[in-house]
Amino acid sequence: MIRAIFITILFFLFGCNSPKEKIPTLRVYTYDAFSSKWGPGPKIKDIFEKKNHCKIEFVSLSSSIGALRKIELEGDRTKADILLGIDTQTIPLALKTGLFTPHNLKDKLDLPYPFESPYFTPFDYSYFAFVYDSSKLKNPPHSFEELASMPKSFKIAIQDPRSSTSGFGLLLWIKSIYKEGAKKYWQRLAPYVLTVTKGWSESYNLFLKGEADMVLSYTTSPAYHMINEKNYNIKAAHFKEGHFIQIEVAGILKSSKNKKLAKKFLSFLHSKEFANIIPTTNWTYPVIKTRLPKEFDKLIIVKKPLYLDPSITKKHHEKFIKEWIEAMSGR
Repeated sequence: MIRAIFITILFFLFGCNSPKEKIPTLRVYTYDAFSSKWGPGPKIKDIFEKKNHCKIEFVSLSSSIGALRKIELEGDRTKADILLGIDTQTIPLALKTGLFTPHNLKDKLDLPYPFESPYFTPFDYSYFAFVYDSSKLKNPPHSFEELASMPKSFKIAIQDPRSSTSGFGLLLWIKSIYKEGAKKYWQRLAPYVLTVTKGWSESYNLFLKGEADMVLSYTTSPAYHMINEKNYNIKAAHFKEGHFIQIEVAGILKSSKNKKLAKKFLSFLHSKEFANIIPTTNWTYPVIKTRLPKEFDKLIIVKKPLYLDPSITKKHHEKFIKEWIEAMSGR
């Protein structure tokens, strides 16, 4: 009896005034389209926070390479727990920093190309394509040769390969087709480039405003317009040479103080909940099998998927960029 009274007194003295449990905050560095109000970020944040009793803070930049550069500048002092949104071709740039730690995930994924990395894990994929408005552009190009033979007034908006994974993807797309002749092709294409933006969002907005006839985007981009706007005029041009695949990945920072939670987040990227969010928010394909919206049946089917082993881009990254700069500057 006395012991029970003593415990009750302790509860009222200390229990009611005990500090609230500290909720961990997981900081995810990513690109702006992912964390925007119309992107997957808000839904992912809501689900993951409720399931794991935590907070997610998305730190967004104009591109995922920009997010990587920020982490590189911050070094061991970075507040990032996770980098999300670089792709398989830019993994070598991330590993060069020495700032990432293995994730040890063994999940079975559904990808067009087998990919494994101890440091980064895929969460979605799509194929690069040039997107156009079929109500304005009646005869779009269906090959790179046709693209570089359009009327002089024809303009495209692309992204910078130094700051954008999609921009670098275009560089590799052209390199995979033209090989040693890639620089000469860029010299032919340069007059048609309206502008080179830091990230995808800026160039896509220029296209939507009617300032560019076509924009470098993805084969899955038209799904957004079909589902959200009931607009079936926005299409991806099917190029006969094939389309280069982009597989987006996420990795954990070595300096993270929330590694256990970060690994849970990477596992969440392979869940049904995440897979159901991605098609209608990031407008890409999930990495596990799930039922896609019927509008995805109207997207072009990539019969010639193109891909380069990341070891090639690791070895020749600077050379490829230099060729592009020289070609675009007329050298």
